[in-house]
Amino acid sequence: MSKDKVFSQKMKDIESFEFNEEVTNVFDDMITRSVPFYKEIHALILDIFSKVPTDGELIYDLGCSTGTTIQLLHKSIKNQKGQPNFIGIDSSESMIKTCREKLSREKNLNFELINKKIQDVELQSSKIIIMNYTLQFIPTEKRLSILKKVYQSLKKGGIFIMSEKIRPEFEDIEEVVTELYYDFKRRNGYSNLEIMQKREALEKVLIPNTIKEQKTLLKDAGFKSYDTIFQWYNFSSFIGIK
Repeated sequence: MSKDKVFSQKMKDIESFEFNEEVTNVFDDMITRSVPFYKEIHALILDIFSKVPTDGELIYDLGCSTGTTIQLLHKSIKNQKGQPNFIGIDSSESMIKTCREKLSREKNLNFELINKKIQDVELQSSKIIIMNYTLQFIPTEKRLSILKKVYQSLKKGGIFIMSEKIRPEFEDIEEVVTELYYDFKRRNGYSNLEIMQKREALEKVLIPNTIKEQKTLLKDAGFKSYDTIFQWYNFSSFIGIK
């Protein structure tokens, strides 16, 4: 795992953040050090996954990045006659390339990777759909249509798991939790320069919703059963069941 040093040097002009080859090469380190409880969120997903029969079922990872979630789900499978079929979708060509290399090393893993924007892909009937830290990068006006597509493609009883960076509803609370988040990043070895430069790069790219807005989107997409299942300051995970 290469160490993330993308923003370690002073930049004259900071361009908008992209999931390019430079970011892809350090992504596993970047997300582990940048997203609070990243490993615990995967443990939560694995716990839910273990309660759902997935023999021969189709499972989507929307915004699959380097394939870590699919890899962990595959490794967790025990005592099943039929393997599930995983489909990973990501708009980044370099992410798909790295994902394919990672997943190809796993035995008996049935997977397909699609290098397209999620909004441009028709989803097949599926049992589980995972969307971790992805919706926040999609234009706000396209989010509801994507979640409607997710709901419509799920089988009855199917599960949708979504994790996102979220925005507190009150500005004074947002200021507090943002500084606490930066403390978290400092503890993980990021300098103030790296934190501020990445913040600027993400400013117009990552647009978080509030928890209330996320739940409204889930409701308007068709989910009648949905809730928050994890929150740490300005990060949260949600579940929806069809």
